[in-house]
Amino acid sequence: MNDNRFLPKKGNYKILLSYQKSVIIYDCTSVFCERFLEKRDRTVDQMVQAARSGKQNIIEGSKAAVTSTETELKLTNVARASLEELLEDYNDYLRIRNFQLWAKNAREASYVRKLSSGKIKPPASLTAKVHSSHSSHESQGTNVPDSPAEEQELIRQTFVAFLRTRPPEVCANIMICLIHQCNFLLDRQIKHLEENFTKKGGLRERMYKARIKYRNKQK
Repeated sequence: MNDNRFLPKKGNYKILLSYQKSVIIYDCTSVFCERFLEKRDRTVDQMVQAARSGKQNIIEGSKAAVTSTETELKLTNVARASLEELLEDYNDYLRIRNFQLWAKNAREASYVRKLSSGKIKPPASLTAKVHSSHSSHESQGTNVPDSPAEEQELIRQTFVAFLRTRPPEVCANIMICLIHQCNFLLDRQIKHLEENFTKKGGLRERMYKARIKYRNKQK
């Protein structure tokens, strides 16, 4: 039975770093549009939908992995394209208003990357409680999450807090850093999927190989 399995294990999209970043991007984009753009501006819908498309296509691609690597690859590419579109919207926002774009090696950009990657702790002053158990950490003057999921939630809440309190120029630059980071992860994910598809093929090929192997065993 195990030798003939051709369906891969169902992927858990929530553990994908690209998905975790896409959630932050979607939530923060919603806050950005609410704060800095007119509700009647068509750009609002376009930006929110692009952020949502990035997140949802990562989910759908992961789910599709059970039966089709090709579909997973296609949807992951759609997610990547959606975030690229969103990235251009944030770049346009800065350029049209004569705001400065942070250099890749700027101190602020480096801080955003490290915070998003969990290499530095979120500032306690901006972090809300994720679970009631966090109260014990706060009473001890620490800011330590209990699990990787809680760590990601702390990071998400921190960036949402930044987007709710920082000026527009800073917020747009934060979003550009986050999208670049997510796109980098998606590029690696797509490369891995392409290599996997080249080596193992699609579902039909795996089914054919499994059927041939079964017939040979019967002989």
